[in-house]
Amino acid sequence: MNPEMFAADLLRKPETMRALADRLAQDNPWHAVTDQSQIVLLGMGSSHYANSVAAARLRANGVNAVAELASSDLLPQATETTVVIAVSASGGSLETLTALAKYQDRCQLIALTNTPGSKITELVADVVLMDAQDEQGGVACRSFQHTLALLLALQSHLVGALDVPTLLRASADATDDLLQRRDTWLPRVSELILGPQGTHIVAPARRFSSAQQSALMLREGPRLPAVACETGDWSHVDVYLTKSTDYRMLLLTGSRWEPELMRWVLERGSTLVAVGQDIPEAGFSLRYRGDENDDVKLMSETLVAELVAQLTWATTA
Repeated sequence: MNPEMFAADLLRKPETMRALADRLAQDNPWHAVTDQSQIVLLGMGSSHYANSVAAARLRANGVNAVAELASSDLLPQATETTVVIAVSASGGSLETLTALAKYQDRCQLIALTNTPGSKITELVADVVLMDAQDEQGGVACRSFQHTLALLLALQSHLVGALDVPTLLRASADATDDLLQRRDTWLPRVSELILGPQGTHIVAPARRFSSAQQSALMLREGPRLPAVACETGDWSHVDVYLTKSTDYRMLLLTGSRWEPELMRWVLERGSTLVAVGQDIPEAGFSLRYRGDENDDVKLMSETLVAELVAQLTWATTA
C-alpha cells in the first residue's frame, strides 16, 4: 500500500469511469440474467457495501435480491431461478471463493471482478469485468466505484428506467470538479472532520455504502478511527457520543431524517461538515457539480473521504 500511488489512482477516476460509460453504452454485461431470477450478491468489505445498496434498490423495484457477507454461515438456499453474483475486485477473496463452493452445480454463477484470469473466474460460468484497471496504491477506490456502476447496470437491465452511461459521465464530471478544486476545500474539511476521537460518516440508507466506504478509507490508509452510521438510525445509536466526545461528523446529505440529527449536533456543539447540500449551521458545506442528482452523489461522494485519507496518510507515513 502506497499513499502516492493511491493519489494517482484517485486522479484516474474520471478517466476510467468515462471509459466504462462508453462500454456500457455499447454492451450489456448482464444479458445472462433474466427478470425471473432470484439474485444473491456475495462479497466482503467494500464489495458488500456496494452489494447491499444494489440489492435494496432491486428489492424496491420488485426484484428478489439479497446481499450477503460471503463469510456468513447463513447463506440463502439456491433454487432453480437463483443467480449468485460473487463480487471480488481481486478475484481472490477467500471467503467469497468459499461461499461460491456452496453453490457449485446448484445454480447460475457469475463473477464481478477487476482481475481477469483470477481464481474466481475459474469457478463461474460468466464473468463481468469491472474495468477499473490496476489500483497501484493497493486500496479499492476505483473498483468500488465501478462495482456500484455495474450493479446499477444490472438494475437497468432488470427493471429499466436508468440511463447508466449518462449517469456515469455525470459522475465523472462531478469527480473532476472535486479533484480540480481540492486545494480550496480539502485542508479545511480535513481539519474539521479529523478529531482526536475519530470521525463519524453519516449517509441516508439509500447511499449507506458511501458512509461505509468513506470510513473504511480513513481506517485503511492513515489507520484512523472512523465509523459509518445511517442518518435516521444515528438518533438511536450514535447520538450518545455527542455528549461525551469531541464528535466530528462528515454528513453526506439528503436524508429526510436530518432535522433530528441537526438538533442534537447543534445543541451539543458537535463539529459538522456537510457534503452535497448547503447547511448554514455546518462548519463547512462542500458542493460539487451534479450534486442535485442523488445517483451522482452515490457514485461520487466517497472521493471526499478518499482525498482526506490520502492527504493524511501521505503526511504521516
